[in-house]
Amino acid sequence: MPQRERRRRRTPLIAVTFGTALVVALLCASGEASGASAPSEDACRTTTTGMPRGDCGPFRQVFAEDFEGDRVPLGSFADCDHTPDRRTAYCGGLTGEYRADWWAYPTGWQDTAKSGADGNTGRAVGGIYHPEDTVSVGPAGDGDGRMRIRMWRPSGGGDVHSAAVVPKRAMEQAYGKFSARIKVTKVAAGYKSAWLHYGGGCEIDYPEQNWTDTITAFHHPCDRRPQGSFPTGERWTEWHTVSTEWTPGRVRFFLDGECVGEDTRGVPSRPMSWILQNESALYGPYAAPGSSAQLDVTWITAYAYAGWDGRGLVVPGGRDLGCHVRSGGPGVRAAPAHDCAYEREVSP
Repeated sequence: MPQRERRRRRTPLIAVTFGTALVVALLCASGEASGASAPSEDACRTTTTGMPRGDCGPFRQVFAEDFEGDRVPLGSFADCDHTPDRRTAYCGGLTGEYRADWWAYPTGWQDTAKSGADGNTGRAVGGIYHPEDTVSVGPAGDGDGRMRIRMWRPSGGGDVHSAAVVPKRAMEQAYGKFSARIKVTKVAAGYKSAWLHYGGGCEIDYPEQNWTDTITAFHHPCDRRPQGSFPTGERWTEWHTVSTEWTPGRVRFFLDGECVGEDTRGVPSRPMSWILQNESALYGPYAAPGSSAQLDVTWITAYAYAGWDGRGLVVPGGRDLGCHVRSGGPGVRAAPAHDCAYEREVSP
């Protein structure tokens, strides 16, 4: 297995101490969630939970997949060790559009808990990536097309079978918008997600946390300042739309269209890949022998960033709405207002 870059270690949101090493969580003013008729706060300004199609504000859509009518059985995400971590990576077991659009961490790579890649000393129970027996695509009982990520631990014990899938059109890209609608349809202790961009000491993680906990975003500034943590308070076991907007000097996180946090400290400017990483837990109970847990994805979209004038976002034909920062409770520091949404102006 090739030597991979070490990831940053995060502080679990079990108990957080605020002091000189303050973890800053800047929370944007909330509006109604996108499940209602009011427009979402993110760049797409959607009023439904369906997959957005087309460009959104300063973001140009480069990938959109709703899995409708598709069937990719277990075993297809196999033979993935071809030019790994590059846009030219591919899984030999895939064909057609899925071979062109998707890659996965190859069978045999260690997950974070197993490898200690984030600085941990290695958990007693970690995971090995096995995309061939964890990832599939097909219709749900109601006919909805979904990607299914079912992780499991053998009944005899041993390593968790983990899965990290990668939309290839969102690889090696600086800036952009990254969205998906997800739900943990079967929950068990010892399993987690950390969908991330990382490299060069920088890291953006959203959504992240154990599937038995609530969804959280993390930002690890490139300049090594303390991580920014942005808890949503919402459970993985309900349908949610998660979205990250990464622009020069700023990263924002949205849940169901509501801006839940942003950070302007040490924001990366280098190209990074969007990795949908699902693996064994880094804290808390281990996955029990014979257990399994499943995450469903009903759609996913990715966007390239269209413009930046050195001072703010450039929205052709539109204007920044802006939003006020609110207090997030004890230990959360308020800050000046930041822009959190975009509204296209329509000519009369």
